[in-house]
Parts: sequence; C-alpha cells; structure tokens
Amino acid sequence: MTDRHVMECLGMSKVVIEDGKVTVVDGPKIKFCPLFKKYRNIDEITEDIVKTNIEFRIGSFGMCSQNREIRMKDFLSFGISEILSSALKHGKIDAAVIAADGCGTVIVTDPEIVQGLGGRISGLCETSPIESVIKGVGQENVLCPETAAIDMLEGVRKAKSMGYDKVAVTIVSAKDAADLRKEFGDSVVIMAVHTTCMSHEDARVAFDVCDVITACASESIREESKGKDIIIAGNKVPVYGVSEKGKELVMMRLKETRKEPWDGKEPEDPPYPLI
Repeated sequence: MTDRHVMECLGMSKVVIEDGKVTVVDGPKIKFCPLFKKYRNIDEITEDIVKTNIEFRIGSFGMCSQNREIRMKDFLSFGISEILSSALKHGKIDAAVIAADGCGTVIVTDPEIVQGLGGRISGLCETSPIESVIKGVGQENVLCPETAAIDMLEGVRKAKSMGYDKVAVTIVSAKDAADLRKEFGDSVVIMAVHTTCMSHEDARVAFDVCDVITACASESIREESKGKDIIIAGNKVPVYGVSEKGKELVMMRLKETRKEPWDGKEPEDPPYPLI
C-alpha cells in the first residue's frame, strides 16, 4: 500500500507525498507571502520553491515519514499551534484536537507535541497512518489509528468521552465550526485555520461561532473582520481573537512573546493575491 499524504500549503499549492517522495506540486494560487519573505527571503512562490521546501521538511524533521519528529520547543513565534501550546501550558484548556501527518485527527495534551505536530505543517487534507507517529502520540489518542482519518467533530467527541472538559479544536470548515458550537456550546474553543478561499458567507459564520481565526490569504476573512470588537495579532497574516475566550488566549500568547496587538498604525503587509 502506498503511503500517501496530501496538503494545501505554501501559497495554496496542492502537494502530494507518496512513500517519502514529492510526487505532485500543483499551483501555487498565492504568489507572495510576507512570512516566507521574512523567514526564507522568498519573493515569489513557485512550484520549484514549494518542492524544495517540502523536501527540506521531509529531510529535516521527517515530515510524512517514519522519521517524523513529533516534539518541538517553544521558539516564541505566533500562530495557532503556539496559542494552543500556551493554553495547555497555562491550564486554559485540557486538550487540543488537531490534525497531523501520520496520525490524522489526534487528541494532544502535551504543549511540545502540539507545537511539533501542528507548528510544522499546514493545510493537511489527507494522510496515511505512520506507526512511529501513532506510537509517539499514543494510539489511544488517535481518532482512527487504522486509517489516520481527519474528522474534527468526531475528534472532539472522542476527547469529551475521554474525560477532557476544556477542549480546543482546529477546523477548516465553517459548517464544522457551527456544528461544534451547537453540540458543545462554550465548552469547546474553536480555532479556524486554513481560511484561504473561504466564501464570504462562511467567513460570516466563522466570526459568529469561532473563538480564534487566522486570516491566511483570505480576502473574505479580512473583510469580515473590519469594524468588529476583536483583538488582532500581526499585520502580515493576522490572528484574530474573536470571542472573550479567544481574546484571552491571543492576549496571553502576545504577552508571552512580548508583543502588542496590532493597532493599525503600522500598514498591513498581506499575502498577494488575497483570495
């Protein structure tokens, strides 16, 4: 059986990794990302750059392979994984439900594992079970060890059945977010990720039901954020604290990294194009 992993990453490029090799790079839809420029000095995202970057990840920390490193220390950066890690560390949540290569949906209580799994990937669409990853996170914490399925709603149900009260979850679907809020009320912290290409209607739903939202390269999320009573972290790829709980978690991470919310004085520096 072929080991297969599919992601939408690095400018919304579709990337397929099979048996440790990059077999497909399709895209990218986004040509410029200010974070890639800042950290990698990349002026334009091309298929060659995407392939090189993915191969670097496979080689450096074993992404999508048996050599996958699942832990990572806190480097005081800012993103959803970092917010989740801080929330776990300070007892604001009991468990985080995330999706990662090699295990799919998984319930995590260790901040370093949240960072090691979630902080190194983005836009995971499909993955295959990898024995070393499942063993590392604990088979009992994986939603479906046989298939590495990705289902965030079922992941939260599993976390609740395991006795976790304060659960946070990352979602890419506005419908999933609405269903989670309806079923679990305020006992779940909902964080919207991978929002590029989200429709305006879904963006409105996201701001109605999510606690934290990352802007990615989404035009609709940025439009919907305007005029709202929210906390904004960053001027490049903003993270929004939307609910009171979301604001608390974003502010906690800002203080931990000795940063302040974006006040609009520094100009925006978004990805291009926004879609």
